[in-house]
Amino acid sequence: MLTQKALLAASRRPALRRVVTGTPVTRRVVDRFVAGETLPEALDVVRALAADGIAVTLDHLGEDVPDRAAATRSRDAYLALLDGLAPLQLGRRAEVSVKLSAFGQALPIGGHDVALQLVRPVVEAATAMGTTVTLDMEDSATVDSTLAVLAELRRDHPGTGAVLQAMLHRTEDDARTLAVPGSRVRLVKGAYREPAGVAFQDKADVDAAYARCLEVLVRGGGHPMAGTHDPAMIERLLALVAETGRTPDSYEFQLLYGIRPDEQVRLAAAGHTVRAYVPYGADWYGYFMRRLAERPANLQFFLRSLATRS
Repeated sequence: MLTQKALLAASRRPALRRVVTGTPVTRRVVDRFVAGETLPEALDVVRALAADGIAVTLDHLGEDVPDRAAATRSRDAYLALLDGLAPLQLGRRAEVSVKLSAFGQALPIGGHDVALQLVRPVVEAATAMGTTVTLDMEDSATVDSTLAVLAELRRDHPGTGAVLQAMLHRTEDDARTLAVPGSRVRLVKGAYREPAGVAFQDKADVDAAYARCLEVLVRGGGHPMAGTHDPAMIERLLALVAETGRTPDSYEFQLLYGIRPDEQVRLAAAGHTVRAYVPYGADWYGYFMRRLAERPANLQFFLRSLATRS
């Protein structure tokens, strides 16, 4: 737990960012989790995953932009991403995920409205090419704003997806609200450092909350998307869909690119919809540090790589 807290704190420290990103060996390790820094590199990964029967959701990395100009660049990067995906003709098997803080949500003046204004053309472009957008969830202070943006976008684009973090005390209620027909919801455990007043702190409590929220979503009328690599939660979803009679097109497994790839292929070969969360871009530091914090195995892999390649 102390190591996790330290890594999550480090993800927001500019000085440490410069040290980590300036170490050549780090870049080679990051390649396990990040599909390159450029769009062509990301599209190569999409093609490879599609050949294995894996759907994708692409995330152009970046968050907490400092001004509207940077937020506008995020919008333009996603529009270019959708243009790049179009020739692949994958439809909803290739969607995109966005962090609203990359669209200006955290700006001190009018951030919510700026994010809604800038993300809307991305959602419109996705709809036009037959796919959709999922709004990633960030720290707990952004939940109300993100769900409000979701509600606005779903007026014209009902397929817009949401993400809920099981670690937050409020999430079971949010899951009940969103478990309605047509609602696409990715459930994750959560990868942000949160105080005890708003989030469960113990792994066992987070796991129990995830299982409760997953059941709410599966028994509801929406399209649940289980964002997990936990074998127990994967088995729990399989049991729930068998019990409820859900068809393979009515739920998804979502796993991170580079983590348990053999399991992704196994589940897809068994007839389940599997979607890999594929991040790319130069601003990979915050994402990378949260991946290290999530699982001890990721941190061990990183440290071993530093020891053997430096």
